Amino acid sequence: MQPSLDQLFATHCAPALAGVVPANLISLRRGDVPHLEEELRKYQQAFARRGVKFDRLCSCTNRELILVYRPQLMAQALKRDGVEEILTPCGYDLSRPVEEILAHLGLRVRQGGSFPHEIGLFLGYPVEDVVGFIENQGQNFKLCGPWKVYGDVEAAQQCFTRMQKVSQKIRERMEQGNTLFQVFAVA
Repeated sequence: MQPSLDQLFATHCAPALAGVVPANLISLRRGDVPHLEEELRKYQQAFARRGVKFDRLCSCTNRELILVYRPQLMAQALKRDGVEEILTPCGYDLSRPVEEILAHLGLRVRQGGSFPHEIGLFLGYPVEDVVGFIENQGQNFKLCGPWKVYGDVEAAQQCFTRMQKVSQKIRERMEQGNTLFQVFAVA
């Protein structure tokens, strides 16, 4: 049985929904979610007051890439030391609003060819890990979890643990019969 969009977001985007990371990316097979645009609008409306956005980053030939993000956390992630030096040569203008910067990321994804590995910066990965991934072409990493670690293994492991715990709590609440909207309802 095909998992519901609620289940997919709970499984792949819980850390962003809970504010542990600025964003998570989910890839869906085209056609697996009928009326995706309408469904995303419902999520947008339900989560807007929690500071979460759902953006169709790319509607590619076979896949839909959905970015679930927190604009405030994203803006902070893009202000970290070293980010501008990586993104500016790729055509990003970090003086623009987050939504416009993400539009450029979507353009880079749709252009095809090599996947834009700078996307890790948008997902909150440490700068040294994104640089290490690019320079090592995904090889020679120290630890592999939600991302490949080239820098501080201990800090990454702590983040992985936080991400895993929040994801588990959300899945448990959903297994108890709650919808994603109920899990994140503002009390």
